[in-house]
Amino acid sequence: MSITAERKQELITEYATKTGDTGSPEVQVAILSERINNLTEHLKTHKKDHHSRRGLLMMVGQRRRLLDYLNGRKTDRYEDLIKRLGLRR
Repeated sequence: MSITAERKQELITEYATKTGDTGSPEVQVAILSERINNLTEHLKTHKKDHHSRRGLLMMVGQRRRLLDYLNGRKTDRYEDLIKRLGLRR
């Protein structure tokens, strides 16, 4: 269900705004999106895993708050990020 260290490092290098950037909203949203996708696949096979479902809902809420923050500050970065991640279809 969790992502590997290598995959996390790939996401950090892909979405970082500068070198050494691990805490920008873009990186955090990308990592959360990867975790959400993995957990969604897990819940498709384990329908009664309500503890993980609660964790999924918390991650979705955290991602929503980060995207709202980014949209309020830098709309162009927000629009670029949702296009790159494939959100808001």
